[in-house]
Amino acid sequence: MSKPSPRAWQRMLSGRRLDLLEPSPLDVEIADIAHGLARVARWNGQTVGDHAFSVAQHVIVVEEIAAAQNRGWSARWRLAALLHDAPEYVIGDLISPFKTAIGLDYKAFEKRLMEAIHLRFGLPPVLPDDVTKAIKVADRTAAYFEATCLAGFDVAEAEQFFGAPDGVSAILTRRLAALEPWPAAEAQRRLTAKFEALSREM
Repeated sequence: MSKPSPRAWQRMLSGRRLDLLEPSPLDVEIADIAHGLARVARWNGQTVGDHAFSVAQHVIVVEEIAAAQNRGWSARWRLAALLHDAPEYVIGDLISPFKTAIGLDYKAFEKRLMEAIHLRFGLPPVLPDDVTKAIKVADRTAAYFEATCLAGFDVAEAEQFFGAPDGVSAILTRRLAALEPWPAAEAQRRLTAKFEALSREM
């Protein structure tokens, strides 16, 4: 008698079963993404405060920075920024050194899942290069402020790894410099609300 194949799907709270090897856009729901990301900690949880700094809060910050740095962007590209870490609702937030150690198989898996997420929400499976680059700039800017406000980095160390912030207004800089982690329920609510607002504009 042959051994059964190992289970390669995850049941979501929405009731969907997401095949991790061949993810279908039909099994992707924003409620599952928001719930999951609100409970995934950035920086492996090594941040100050009573709550973890969640990936849900991070993507909201990145969307705000990306919109400020790219003032002509449509809601479509702002939504892409908001969803840039969406695969982490399934795979968690692996720190960059660990991603490098795992290698290309991990990246290929993440890419397939991201393409399914994009298709589900009306985005191209692969974003234009200029949009991808702009989101990465916003992501690094967010990481700089997270590192210095929450994760114990000094300014010189943060600039070495993430670069100095650029294209951020004084008002936004003050807000980012005062980051405080939200409770999971608040992060989930705010991510869902931002997603719905951007979706209505598309």
